[in-house]
Amino acid sequence: MKPGSRNLITDVAGIAVGNAADERLKSGVTVVVCEKPAVAAVQVLGGAPGTRETDLLEAHNIVQTIDALCLSGGSAFGLDAASGVQAALREQGRGFAVGPFRIPIVPAAILFDLANGGDKDWGRYPPYRELGYAATQAAGHDFATGTAGAGTGATTATFKGGLGSASTVLDNGITVGALVAVNALGSATIGSTRHFWAAPLEEQDEFGGLGLPPAIPADARHIRTKLGAPADGPTNTTIAVIATDAILTKAEAKRLAVSAHDGFARALWPAHTPLDGDLVFAVATGATGRAVMLEEFVPLCAAAAATMARAIARGVHDAEPKAGDPLPTWREN
Repeated sequence: MKPGSRNLITDVAGIAVGNAADERLKSGVTVVVCEKPAVAAVQVLGGAPGTRETDLLEAHNIVQTIDALCLSGGSAFGLDAASGVQAALREQGRGFAVGPFRIPIVPAAILFDLANGGDKDWGRYPPYRELGYAATQAAGHDFATGTAGAGTGATTATFKGGLGSASTVLDNGITVGALVAVNALGSATIGSTRHFWAAPLEEQDEFGGLGLPPAIPADARHIRTKLGAPADGPTNTTIAVIATDAILTKAEAKRLAVSAHDGFARALWPAHTPLDGDLVFAVATGATGRAVMLEEFVPLCAAAAATMARAIARGVHDAEPKAGDPLPTWREN
């Protein structure tokens, strides 16, 4: 196994990604556009989720494919971003056909970044619908990570968070890619060090190449969270997408999303808390034309977890300092 040529989720054929952000707001939107309708599912393991159109992703419901996924800052205000994504896709003639009408299917999830130092005095309506539209218009195969899109205003317990991505090409030629906005209650690094919990899974020094510390520090056992900070409480949530070019059913996509959550546990401590809305969408584009047998599905799920852990570390590693940030970036320390 090795990373894809971009080491981004867009190494998965049939996937494009667009970002849009407002630096004054310290918030933004990231959109995953499926170039053709794709099978999708979702798994929510955090205790404080904020979502739109997730019920339709269950295997027993009638809509089988989606057109895009939307990740947004802004807490519940950010759910407006999906309306902007729908508007852009409708202009392109995309959507689920119901008689003469086409309805773009855009499940969405949000993270809480309201208390990050940005100016949230936006007036009557929040700006997320327009950000969603702009992110969809910007979708392509290359995109920024770190302080970008839905990761613009993200934080963790110890460092500024951000948007991360990674990919893995399995030995059988199937690709899996991860995209994640890291805004965790917990920490991506070990104790007071700069070493990432995900270090054993790192590929090609993609998040600094520090590896594990020579000895596990005593304070590694200390649980580091945002609780007790000036803006404590539900100022969290890590939201993500795991994608593959294999052919999967909705039920198999659900299992892939479940497996990708193991990457949260490998890269963040603690994860899946009552104050995180931790969520993974899974997308299968089927671009390889290959279904997977059980003996292939197991390593695909393992690769999904490892790729997600790497993407989380990259999101924190790639963050850039901006005026008014409440936390330092990993690179500044």
